[in-house]
Amino acid sequence: MDTAQLIRQAKQGSAPAQKCLFDLLSDKMLLVCRRYVKSNEDAEEVLLDGFYKFFKTLGSFQYQGDAALYSWVKKIMIHECLMLLRKKNVFTIVTEADAADCPLEAEALNNLSAKEIFDLIVQLPVGYRTVFNLYEIEGLEHKEIAAMLGITEGTSKSQLSKAKILLQKNLAQNGTRYVKRKSR
Repeated sequence: MDTAQLIRQAKQGSAPAQKCLFDLLSDKMLLVCRRYVKSNEDAEEVLLDGFYKFFKTLGSFQYQGDAALYSWVKKIMIHECLMLLRKKNVFTIVTEADAADCPLEAEALNNLSAKEIFDLIVQLPVGYRTVFNLYEIEGLEHKEIAAMLGITEGTSKSQLSKAKILLQKNLAQNGTRYVKRKSR
């Protein structure tokens, strides 16, 4: 059964179609949630809350392809992650003093697996990790991030810079070298 047909049936309340959509999307969406919240339990809670909202609002969704569906569900999941961080009052902007920039080699990330990179990102403080994910992974601009998080653009830029510095330090501590590229 194709995705468009699953969407139509799920809109009509078909539990098997909803389960198929959940099965189709849940693994990818759990990875999205894990980028924002540290614990597996919180990520699973956010995933379930996100799918609840997804199915609750599915009637207003106009299917225009799998990419549009993925993007819409991902946006719901990110919103739910940010809501959980606010609810738990763990989204604080870290004020750690700026560290010196570390000189790092060009082939660093080539020596790391996706899991190792993911683990480095997840270990960032919440504020750093959230801004890093929104900017580098989701492709949002600082103005959008600032509006979403209720911070200034300058704070968003600062958090991103500090996140990169901390990632570089962690890479260096692991014996991996990385050369900074120009930011947008």
